[in-house]
Amino acid sequence: MYLLKVTDSFAAAHRLCGYEGACSNLHGHNWKVRVGIACNELDEIGMALDYGIIKSILGEILAMFDHAYLNDLPLLKGQNPTSENLARIIFEEMAEGLKPYPARICEVEIYESEKSSVVYTNA
Repeated sequence: MYLLKVTDSFAAAHRLCGYEGACSNLHGHNWKVRVGIACNELDEIGMALDYGIIKSILGEILAMFDHAYLNDLPLLKGQNPTSENLARIIFEEMAEGLKPYPARICEVEIYESEKSSVVYTNA
């Protein structure tokens, strides 16, 4: 199996409802998002999946979050915009975007800072 990884980023604001601490206040992050895509076979030229396809799908997803107030996004369905929830939603959206291709999403890692990240996987 081949595991392709692509990284992109978005900037957005949010607040964590029900959290006791500074993150309950309005603040922003420059999130970094890394996706891992699994492919079992190579095509006739030796590629698992064109990185351009992965970048395009991820870019369309992240555009929905970029420079947004995450608490108001319908995509979150009223859930707290934690890094954990964002990683799961991005995973689900990537799974949908990859349906036409011989590939599947394995993991999404999202960094809300240089030192803090969460990984969502279906394993």
